[in-house]
Amino acid sequence: MSFRSFGVVRARAVRAALALGLTAPLLTGCFEEPSPHEAVRDFLVGWQTGDYAAAARRADGDQAAVRKALEGARLQLDAASIRFSLRDISQDGDAAQAGYHAEVDLGENNPLWQYDGNLPLHLVGGQWKVRWSPSVIHPDLHPGQRLAVATVPKGRRPVLDRNGNPLQDETVLHVAGVYPAKVKDPGRLCDQLSKVTGFAQDRLLSRILSSPPQDFVPLATFGRTKFAQIRSKLEAIQGLEFQVDNPPVAPKSPTQIVGVVTAITPEAEQKLGGPQRAGDTLGRDGLQKAYQDQLTGSTETRVVILDNATGRQVKELKAWPGRENSSVQTTIDSRLQSVGDAAVAGPRPAALVAVQASTGQLLAVSTNQLHQENDALAGKFAAGTAFSVVAAEGLLQSGLDPKQKVPCSADRTVGGARFQQPGINGVTTPTFQTDFAQGCVTALASLARRISGQRLSASASQFGIGGDWKLPLKTFSGSMDAPDGDAAIAKIMAGQGARVSPLTMALVAAAVKSGTWRPPVLVTSPVAPDPAAGDAVTQAPTQPVTLDPAIIAKLRTLMRAGVTSGAASAASAPGDPVYGVAAEVTQTEKKERTRLSWFVGWQGDIAVAVLAESGDTAAASVIAGSFFRDAQPQT
Repeated sequence: MSFRSFGVVRARAVRAALALGLTAPLLTGCFEEPSPHEAVRDFLVGWQTGDYAAAARRADGDQAAVRKALEGARLQLDAASIRFSLRDISQDGDAAQAGYHAEVDLGENNPLWQYDGNLPLHLVGGQWKVRWSPSVIHPDLHPGQRLAVATVPKGRRPVLDRNGNPLQDETVLHVAGVYPAKVKDPGRLCDQLSKVTGFAQDRLLSRILSSPPQDFVPLATFGRTKFAQIRSKLEAIQGLEFQVDNPPVAPKSPTQIVGVVTAITPEAEQKLGGPQRAGDTLGRDGLQKAYQDQLTGSTETRVVILDNATGRQVKELKAWPGRENSSVQTTIDSRLQSVGDAAVAGPRPAALVAVQASTGQLLAVSTNQLHQENDALAGKFAAGTAFSVVAAEGLLQSGLDPKQKVPCSADRTVGGARFQQPGINGVTTPTFQTDFAQGCVTALASLARRISGQRLSASASQFGIGGDWKLPLKTFSGSMDAPDGDAAIAKIMAGQGARVSPLTMALVAAAVKSGTWRPPVLVTSPVAPDPAAGDAVTQAPTQPVTLDPAIIAKLRTLMRAGVTSGAASAASAPGDPVYGVAAEVTQTEKKERTRLSWFVGWQGDIAVAVLAESGDTAAASVIAGSFFRDAQPQT
């Protein structure tokens, strides 16, 4: 050992001794030690710091056997650390007793095990020595016995739809592990397994050494593809055995909302702090990631004494039941989800978000060539005249009569900003209701002077635009340019100065239908996601906003006209009346232009927003109509 490393060990031992509250008396000459304090200090400090040789020198047993027993106790517990504090020392002539308190960190996110022990001491050749026996390690430990840590992992619980049906199918996982009693050379096995899998050799070994010899100890879990890739290498490792597990983790639709579950990887092991946590699976995204801790719970852990000869449990010293895992109950309606998936199917990218208007609960999130979370919930899309629902509320609040004549021209300039309405020859003078139903951009822009920026901002706020509401997944509540001046207000009125997600607009439709804007709800139980999950958000709930009943009644009339005589007529369906608006807008991102079609509306208690990449204004309405027709209540 170098002088530097000797100094580090010596300094660590001094710090441990101070922590124990022990000081060494000054001895002179060859007199016998006046008290057992120094022996107690040397023994406990050596044990705590891993200097087992120093501890063994203060015991009256065979030093090699004492070293092996103390080191073995740490390995059998897979202890990250052991700390001691001195309780008391009593002396009676040539004999003494020292009581100590032990705190054992069992590692791998396991609890702290605390217990009290005793060191019997006596004078041997003028020196105080610990009278060695296994009970020095723990009062209940006797010859022929060992410590062990038994764990009982809990299977991962499912994510459920609103009716309690799992939103996952069973999948195949391959679990590689050992029965410790059958393994002749655990160190060699772990070294080979580490080279194949990337898991740390020391962590694999400590898992084996700390487990009951007769129990199957899982060391690594693999999905079907990964297992097929390395199967031959794994099967070549002598003593490694395999089990097949069929957890319900393959996501059903909406797959990107539910999330993907993967087997623990070496990278995840480093993050989570141990080679296999409860369930041996990790949520990679979606709700599986946001609720990882609740879905897996925490492992039941028991510290036990085993008989060396039989491997049977002699006594349980301490048990921690672990935290119960629980299912995640969502608001998704699996039938409506299937209907939405069918409606968006086709050659063009599209997204549909359906919410229950009376509650704000998400019923379906369906996409085709778009991402359910990143686009349907958190996308930032140009709103076009779909934003006229919000703008119209502000205009009606400002006194606009829906029957007022408002020209719809092919071209209009407001405050220096130019607006164009395709398909118009010359100038027509319909009512505002007709302009709204047809989505006339120039008519909406021309009304910029009829509403203040403050009023427009208030209307947007009432509909949750730019609000701080959130889900356990990523969301975008919308944004609006500052309404400073006629040009800026005109652009917002025409939807050119606003960005929204399909979720945002589905909530707008729900608010008009119900008369109250409500924040979205995706999960009803548990209330809060796992705070350790990166994107999960826990905050005070956003409160609903009650809208002006008289204004909302007028707005409903406008949206009904959008379907009966306007651009959203393709959304019409049997059953309850369909309300809605349609829009077409060109969005430019990084110099790339994309034409978008919108439908925002409702039928019965189901409010939807549909976005499709298409230059056809009716494209999104066609999808909405298909959804409404197939979503009719089953009889």
